Amino acid sequence: MNQKILRAFPRASGKWGIRNHILILPLHSALSSAARQITESFTECVSVSHDWSGEADSDLDRIKSTLSGFASNPNLFATIYLTIGTSLEEEIIHHASNLGQNNFVEVSLARAGSFDQLLTEAFDACRAVLAKREQQVRVEAPFASILLGLECGGSDALSGITANPALGIASDRIVELGGSSVLGETTEILGAEHLLAARALDTKVGEKIISLVARYESSINYEGIDIRGAQPSRGNIEGGLSTLEEKSLGATKKAGKAPFTGTLEFGERLVKPGLYFMDTPGHDIEQLTGFAAGHLNIVVFTTGRGTPTGSPIMPTIKVSTNTQAFDSLRDLIDLDAGTIADGLRTLGDVGNDIFNEILDVVNGKLTKAEINGHGEFSLSRMYGTKISRLD
Repeated sequence: MNQKILRAFPRASGKWGIRNHILILPLHSALSSAARQITESFTECVSVSHDWSGEADSDLDRIKSTLSGFASNPNLFATIYLTIGTSLEEEIIHHASNLGQNNFVEVSLARAGSFDQLLTEAFDACRAVLAKREQQVRVEAPFASILLGLECGGSDALSGITANPALGIASDRIVELGGSSVLGETTEILGAEHLLAARALDTKVGEKIISLVARYESSINYEGIDIRGAQPSRGNIEGGLSTLEEKSLGATKKAGKAPFTGTLEFGERLVKPGLYFMDTPGHDIEQLTGFAAGHLNIVVFTTGRGTPTGSPIMPTIKVSTNTQAFDSLRDLIDLDAGTIADGLRTLGDVGNDIFNEILDVVNGKLTKAEINGHGEFSLSRMYGTKISRLD
């Protein structure tokens, strides 16, 4: 079967953008409103808001890494930074440049002298960058250009039967063709981590998968929280799930059957194609932010209860696990995997549908989340919990 030709935007870093966004990124919470004002005037740009005010606490390294990784995502043609003029901000910009974002403008409040002048300078920067962006066009791209994130939220009793295994089929095809796929949400694999470890390319990778889960659970227990006793969540229970293991076994099916090439810390970039596991929280918005910081450029998000989350820079394809959710939320959901349970389509059929939808979105088709402006962003914090890297 002939594969579709992919077309994307080549980056100097060697990665590929499937979108060509201009990001307005405030590096201080006080500038979030200015970022929003800019995108209200320049709808071709995207922006994020956050609550970080430059504090150098125990989460500083995680925040700096997230912001610099996000700012250098390959889906960005350019990043316009809004700063108040601190050395921490310069560190973030410098690190983003090292990660491949060399097309940027910094607009500093300290140099502008007022918010009005900051906006004036930012408007001028947007006009100049937009003019340059018009000169770039999509070119033929390899399957290695696809860096796919695997996400689920609002799981129900059909998640592990319909949408998740169908996504696993699509993920396997992406990896087989030379692309990459990343499974996240450490809380979503509790009780099933040994099954993922058994699929590792070598024992070292398998041990890291086990260690990541144990590390996370230990950090939660340190705070006095029994994460296994608190799962599944109330929404999952209302959706028909009864145990943590049932939820985890269903969630892991998003990763198909391919072997795991390696593991990634939160927001870490992969260096070679394959299937990976990234240590992320279960919170959907933090998860997507970590994927974007890790330079993934597209996400498939399965949902049984209609989670409306999207990313400002990564197109997010929504797949319902049941037809009722799809029929109720057609403005939010792109594909219906509930047809498997309805007996209308096979698992292979829907897996093929998801695969083809990924290719169409890579080539420029807008997702429902993009059309409806779902572009959430949240910085992930460990709130002082001591998490050390696994080297």
